[in-house]
Amino acid sequence: MKKPLKLPKFKNEDEEREFWAKIDLSEYYEPSDLESVSFPNLKPTFERVSMRVPAHLLNRLKSKANELDVPYQSLIKQAIDHWLKTA
Repeated sequence: MKKPLKLPKFKNEDEEREFWAKIDLSEYYEPSDLESVSFPNLKPTFERVSMRVPAHLLNRLKSKANELDVPYQSLIKQAIDHWLKTA
């Protein structure tokens, strides 16, 4: 750590935003000071995807999802995730 960072009391979010926009954190911290963090309770953001699928393929997918007792869109997401991990 180079020098301690003293945070002022902020009157509002705009004032805080302006402070963080102007500050150069490299004056206060070394890369070795950084720690890895995770935010396990954050909800993932979703984006809508539209795609055309042959009717017979969609019917097979819905049947398989029904056998597994999962929504077919969840099955699609699981299949994509699995493919990406193994590709």
